[in-house]
Amino acid sequence: MALIIVAVVGVVVGVIMPGSGHVERSLVFGKDMRQVYDVLNNFRRFEDYASLRQEDPKIQFKLSGKAYGPGAEISWTSEQSGIGDGKLTIASAEPEFYKVDNTVNSAKIIWNLDNDWRGQDKHFTLDLERQGSRHQLTNVTWSYDVAYGFNLVNRYSNLYIHGDPDSLIQTSLGNLQNVLAAVPNIDYGPLVPYIRPTQPTPMLLVSSSIPRSGGLAALDDATATAVKQIQDAAKKLGVNVVGPRVIFTTNFGDQNYTFDVGMPIDATSLTVAGQSQELTPPQPPKLGEEEAPAEAASSAPASAGSTAAAKPAGPQPGDHDRFGRLIVDNNVRATLAYGNPTLMGVWNGTAAGVPQTREMLKAYAQTHGYKFDEVTNRLYDIEVQPEAKDKDGNITTYAKYEVYLPLLGDNVPEQTPEQAAGIPQPTLEPAPAASSSAPAAASSAAGASSTAAPAEAASAE
Repeated sequence: MALIIVAVVGVVVGVIMPGSGHVERSLVFGKDMRQVYDVLNNFRRFEDYASLRQEDPKIQFKLSGKAYGPGAEISWTSEQSGIGDGKLTIASAEPEFYKVDNTVNSAKIIWNLDNDWRGQDKHFTLDLERQGSRHQLTNVTWSYDVAYGFNLVNRYSNLYIHGDPDSLIQTSLGNLQNVLAAVPNIDYGPLVPYIRPTQPTPMLLVSSSIPRSGGLAALDDATATAVKQIQDAAKKLGVNVVGPRVIFTTNFGDQNYTFDVGMPIDATSLTVAGQSQELTPPQPPKLGEEEAPAEAASSAPASAGSTAAAKPAGPQPGDHDRFGRLIVDNNVRATLAYGNPTLMGVWNGTAAGVPQTREMLKAYAQTHGYKFDEVTNRLYDIEVQPEAKDKDGNITTYAKYEVYLPLLGDNVPEQTPEQAAGIPQPTLEPAPAASSSAPAAASSAAGASSTAAPAEAASAE
């Protein structure tokens, strides 16, 4: 009789328990809403902030479906019973990414969940809302919803909704804070980046460094000097320069700007110091390895019985520097550049706007989960069209720069979301009448706006 009473009570309690479950947690991030939106509208950074990796370091993740937006998927397998196997799919994202600009104050992303937690229609909802006096903060409310139906066992599982679901949300929000903290605080909304493949290209390089206080004049002088050295070296080597100058950024510091000026050539092997050598891609430098100047020579005199002079100290023409680049002479190096897929953005203006475009590309890559390494695979820019001036020295057409961030890994998408949506990159436009200076760097998207609808943007091409 007692068992019957207990069973009846259990059924009654199960019937009156809610047929659905809900739990949510919120956190404010010191980031623009577009950056937060982009991180959450793809799964390429999911394993960096999801608590699953902390619970099982051996968990295996696999990306599938689309690279970005609705249709993107990530699945995981784990031998830990508390995690098991599961899958997330981005079901919806509102508004669409190209509409998320400074005028939009809220957004919503829904992830469908398939795992062994009890219930049906399991999904996470991520509500984003701008906050702060200047709308530079983003409040994220991450919620979990599940339907139990009339399954009494499932209804009882609502008692544990503050277990695994709540724990995953709360821990992952904290981890997401750390992931976003590493993203540069820059509005890349005006940027319309494309993913472009590149081919290995032989190139001559000259390293240079200028004080940033010297401005564009110092950059122009250093670039002109390097170009002359490269052209002279190419002539001696019997090769031809076959493309515009390229600037590879080494360090854009507070006081100084260190970079390499490069020019592509038409030969993949060079004869230096009597030896023919094939050019190779740059290699990561060895820690603690310093490079002595090529012109350095031993100051010690040859021994009295020696019939030959002592070999000069330090790397010499024909040797390789610490990056694996062939030393051509005191100033010029040769290497096989490019070869990686790249994230490419366009800047129309003077070289003053290129540094900001580089920062935009890095921030965009981080929020979209594109991997890069600035030490060996440095950012570079190409002046594909110089500025035009009238007889009075006024700029009539701004210069066009293509800025590239080499990407790493085997799962680089073929296209960016903007590219897939058919949003065109900025094109050159005439400068304002009697203009003698470049526009502010913030106008790097002069041309197509990333907030335009894809169909409208495509029609402008």
